[in-house]
Amino acid sequence: MPKYLIERTVPGAGQMDAAALAAIANKSNSVLRDLGPDVQWVHSYVSDDKITCVYLAANEDVIREHARCGGFPVDAICEVRAIIDPASAELVARRTSKGVSACPDTR
Repeated sequence: MPKYLIERTVPGAGQMDAAALAAIANKSNSVLRDLGPDVQWVHSYVSDDKITCVYLAANEDVIREHARCGGFPVDAICEVRAIIDPASAELVARRTSKGVSACPDTR
């Protein structure tokens, strides 16, 4: 299933205590059980006034349905096209050190 990032504006999210965050998680889990296997919550990042969630889902519509049923805001849904990390740079460095160019010659 495709991976998505969901941006949600939740004023004061970063100041919520563990009980408030657990209540949000419990509501989300309840809705996810009802929706079935076409949507899975991976994890979320809580910042000052936003919660950014990572989901696996069949499509954006099922993510929007989860938000509607749970009463969660949705500011944006972005499909993840690629994942990079520090090891990504190492992969390119190894390829170029073996004579394999990371950049095609465009001359």
